[in-house]
Amino acid sequence: MSYKAEYIWIDGTEPTAKLRSKTKVLADGAEPPIWGFDGSSTNQAAGDASDCVLKPVFTCPDPIRGGASVLVLCEVLLPDMTPHPSNSRALLTPVAERFAEQDSWFGIEQEYTFFKDGRPYGFPVGGFPGPQGPYYCGIGADEVVGRDIVEAHLDACIEAGLKISGINAEVMPGQWEFQIGPAGPIEVSDHLWMARYLLYRIAEDYGVAATLDPKPAKGDWNGAGAHTNFSTAAMREGYDPIVTACEALAERAAEHIKGYGSGIEQRLTGHHETAPWSEFSYGVSNRGASVRIPWQVAIDKKGYIEDRRPNANIDPYVVTRLMVDTCCSALEKAGQV
Repeated sequence: MSYKAEYIWIDGTEPTAKLRSKTKVLADGAEPPIWGFDGSSTNQAAGDASDCVLKPVFTCPDPIRGGASVLVLCEVLLPDMTPHPSNSRALLTPVAERFAEQDSWFGIEQEYTFFKDGRPYGFPVGGFPGPQGPYYCGIGADEVVGRDIVEAHLDACIEAGLKISGINAEVMPGQWEFQIGPAGPIEVSDHLWMARYLLYRIAEDYGVAATLDPKPAKGDWNGAGAHTNFSTAAMREGYDPIVTACEALAERAAEHIKGYGSGIEQRLTGHHETAPWSEFSYGVSNRGASVRIPWQVAIDKKGYIEDRRPNANIDPYVVTRLMVDTCCSALEKAGQV
């Protein structure tokens, strides 16, 4: 018997990369091999030298096709088997390995917005719904749209074995969130990309698009982020390392903002539970800060921090690399490992 392998990769579209996929039929028992594609059609190669290579790095069951079918997340390589310039996973790997003993954990809160017929799902034709307030974690058809898609996505992620840890309706109608983690930097990123693929693919069956636009509706509406929760072994055992990590993020704030997703200035305005993109702050239980220290962490004097700056459209390989490099370097220098 043959089985289907859906090869999934991140393309070279700028400023925000897209997911691409295609199907390979494999003989029963065969492992998904290295494959190739036309990089000139994915913003990853010129037409006169268009071959790019797909290297499988993470495989899981395909909950859409079922049976023996699998989903295969791939890194993109050049024909000489070196990482393609768009391959951000290859840049994360050495950083994750260097600081592996600090045991970094991540939990990423992926917000997204459904669109149908060119407007946010649930927005009336030519107008707007009622003001924000009742939609967050809302219940009932007058407050929530798209729950059937969201539940199908959650079930698919669980069936695929992804480290999904929850879902909730968000502040704007048609806006939702799922959480991936806790997991290490590479694993959380692989699982987030795969969960995004399943979201797009399942929404497609409903005739709805899911977007990671950080400001999907202009005006007095919340943007969409990817709040990133982070800790190391030392942070999970003491409070001083948490302060060290926050201070390190302050020192490299501008570098992080550049890697936290396109259009970040539209979302981080100082309103709608955000800190201004050009200013850095951290504080206990403060959702208007760049980095929030949860109240329970302040009481327990140990735990994790939440970087509230990353956009919904982040590349998680970039964000986890920046956070591990910045925080773990500072903890190492301070002797807090």
